[in-house]
Amino acid sequence: MNNRTEQFHFFATPEEAKLIRDREKEIGILNESAYLRKMAIDGYLIQMDLSDVKEAVRLLGITSSNMNQYAKKANETGSIYKEDIDDIRLHQEELWKVMKEILKRLSTI
Repeated sequence: MNNRTEQFHFFATPEEAKLIRDREKEIGILNESAYLRKMAIDGYLIQMDLSDVKEAVRLLGITSSNMNQYAKKANETGSIYKEDIDDIRLHQEELWKVMKEILKRLSTI
């Protein structure tokens, strides 16, 4: 258990204890000691919804994969089709929409 040798003890009413446990569950911290230590040191926690970031990563993966396929085709044939360029452009636009939404949401924190 690390080098944590100092103990802190405090009492709470049943209502306060419920609020503390509800907050732990709300932000997904399962270790009560870690939660209380974090709150005592930092005074606040921010829970971030990263679903937009995950979507951006997914779109980036699709775009990267498609670009690699198009580059391979261009190297083999010496040309690239307009449809391929349009597909890349479409995925880039989707990615930019998601990124703008992420930045907008982060600016409100």
